[in-house]
Amino acid sequence: MIYDALAWLADVSNWVGDAGIWMRLVQHLAVTMAVVMVSAVIAMPIGIAIGHTGRARALVTLSSGAARALPTLGLLTLFGLALGIGLTAPFLALVVLAIPPLLAGAYSGVESADPATVDAAYAIGMTSMQVLRHVELPAGFPIMLGGLRTTVLQVASTATLAAYTADFGLGRFLFSGLKTNRYEVMIGGALLVVALTLVLDVALAALQCVATREKRVNGDGAVSGQ
Repeated sequence: MIYDALAWLADVSNWVGDAGIWMRLVQHLAVTMAVVMVSAVIAMPIGIAIGHTGRARALVTLSSGAARALPTLGLLTLFGLALGIGLTAPFLALVVLAIPPLLAGAYSGVESADPATVDAAYAIGMTSMQVLRHVELPAGFPIMLGGLRTTVLQVASTATLAAYTADFGLGRFLFSGLKTNRYEVMIGGALLVVALTLVLDVALAALQCVATREKRVNGDGAVSGQ
């Protein structure tokens, strides 16, 4: 079956057309990026505010833990029953999956700033927003990237469920292959998802390494003035 799956991937005709691999790959990336962007708009400001003020940390931690425990397929089924066939149901389910790691990465990153450096920034006359912008956010950027990396990998690997209620993404190969007993298509689709996730992981890991290196070179949240 693996040999047949590799042969299916090697067949150029399977890569072209509206239902070809290239189109499914673009769709998969598009829904992944859209989910991450919407989730970031929701989670990042809240996480940054919590890390900066220290308020509502326990409540958000409990809420994030509860959201992580939700089964994505079950959540998708509920949304699908409520909203019907289409991309809206899996999109909302993936947003719920994506928010907790982004939220945790945001407030953990801001909290990671050296308290002595933060106190020094206030001592030289910086406002609260200046401390956040010039000290806490630069210090926490690598950790925030780690939260983003985790989120992208989770969404990219789980976005196959978009095919559960919509003719969209690489998940269609898994569902259609299983339904028609064409296991080479199902395995080939799974290999594509794995390959895409690994490529995204390597790219984001490299970006995180660069950010960590820059933080070490420039100093851990050093105060450079207003």
